Parts: sequence; structure tokens; C-alpha cells
Amino acid sequence: MTARQKNRLWTAVHLLVCILIGFVMAYPLLWMVGAAFKQNGEIYNNSHIFPRGEWVLTSWRDGWYGVGTLHFDTFIKNSILVVVPNVVFTILSCTLTAYGFARFRFVGKKIFFMLMLSLLMLPNAVIQVPTYILFRDFGWLNSYKPLIVPSLFASSSFLIFMLVQFFRGIPRDLDEAATIDGCSSMGILVRILVPLCLPAMVSAGLFQFLWTWNDYFHPMLYLNSTNLYTVSLGLRMSLDATTGVQWNNIMAMSTLSILPCVVLFFCLQKHFVEGIAAGGLKG
Repeated sequence: MTARQKNRLWTAVHLLVCILIGFVMAYPLLWMVGAAFKQNGEIYNNSHIFPRGEWVLTSWRDGWYGVGTLHFDTFIKNSILVVVPNVVFTILSCTLTAYGFARFRFVGKKIFFMLMLSLLMLPNAVIQVPTYILFRDFGWLNSYKPLIVPSLFASSSFLIFMLVQFFRGIPRDLDEAATIDGCSSMGILVRILVPLCLPAMVSAGLFQFLWTWNDYFHPMLYLNSTNLYTVSLGLRMSLDATTGVQWNNIMAMSTLSILPCVVLFFCLQKHFVEGIAAGGLKG
């Protein structure tokens, strides 16, 4: 066997292994989509992706009608009202904070940066009680303010660190050239650095979108009215609606609920991979 044939053989083996691993990882997702077309009783007895018996299409309609007077479009609208400002405010605040850490010198910079990084190792459960008391005293319970306002203050240490690493990989010579041309500090950020760090900002926005869209704990903690529930709480409420859970309806709505995440990821995959790779290798 020649070297060229060996290379082709190893390429085929690697491709086959990747396909098998990909299928194993995608099987739960594919099974969920297939379960939306199964009869409720078949879900417990059939581990195949597609139904063996009759294909059920009414699960999509029944699941969309939701629970009581609340339809699933209400939950999707509520999630959008939380996610969109959350993503926008997070990108703006984290970019400004990362720019300050990466490009400016000020008293206590290293201490503040270490404190920011230490928040990555702080369990989220530790701050839930004082945060809840704070928002309760503000009168923000049963509203979207506790879910949105923290994003205005760069509350994600991970995203700040990722953007700092990206900024550090951009030569300072560009800043100096822009300063000579009369650019201010904000002008350097907007005109020079933001276009260059767009992949990192897209990655930060995509992370924040996924975390906020899939978040179950915080909406459950702060929201009491069912008409304010997000998608995750709407799906959970469907489990408590009746004694007999219609799993095919829930699987249908679960499929709809992850579609925005899947579509957004594949649309921004190039920028996402580039941002993660550059943020991890530069600095």
C-alpha cells in the first residue's frame, strides 16, 4: 500500500469516526424532533428516532395553544423581550469594560482585574440570596428588570475576559496612529477596535443569547405572573397542566424553542469560531 493510499484510508477512518461521534451527540436532538410526531404512548416504548406507527401532526397545534388562555407565542414574545436587550446591553457594557482593562492604565487595575477573574470561580448560588433581597427592596420582583438591568453593568466576567484577550491581540500601533490623526479614546474604540474585534463581540452576544434564552432559574425566581413567563417556564408549566402529560406536545414546543438557538449558531458559526480561537490564542 502506497503512502497516498494510506493517507486516503486514514482520512476515511477519521471521517467515519467523526460521523459516528456526531450522530451519537445529535441523537437526543433528533429523537426529540421525532418524538413530536409520535403518539404519546409510543414515546415510552419506542427508542427509534421516527415513529413506527401513525404520524401525529396535531401535537404542534395542541402544543402551540399552550396552557389555558396562554398560547406559546406569548412565551416566545416574553423571551424575546428579555433576550434582545440583554444581548445588546451585555455586548456594549462588556466591550467598554474590556477596552478599559486592555488599553488603559489606572490605579488598582491589577486588583480590579483579579477581582473580576475571581468572580469566575464564585458559585452563582452564593449571590442569589443577597441579589434577590436587593431586587425585592427595589420593587423589581415580578418584572423583567432583574433579568435585564444587570447586563448594563458588565455582569459577565467570562465575556469580559474573552474580550480583553482579543483586545490584547490587536497591536497598540493602531491606537497610536489613530491618536496622531486626532482620534479620541472613544473614537479609537468605535472606528478601529470594534471592526477588528467583531468576531469576539459576536461570540459574546451568541453566548449571552444562549444563556438567557435557556435560562430557567432566574425567570422562575423573579417572575410570578404566568403572562410574563419565558419559554423555559412555559414548557415547565405544560408539565403541571394535567395529570397525564402530553409529551409529544412538549417535544414539539421544545423543538420550536431551540430553533432560534440552532439557526443563530449556524448563521454566526464562522464569526463564533474565529472569535473563540482568537480570544484563546492571543494575549
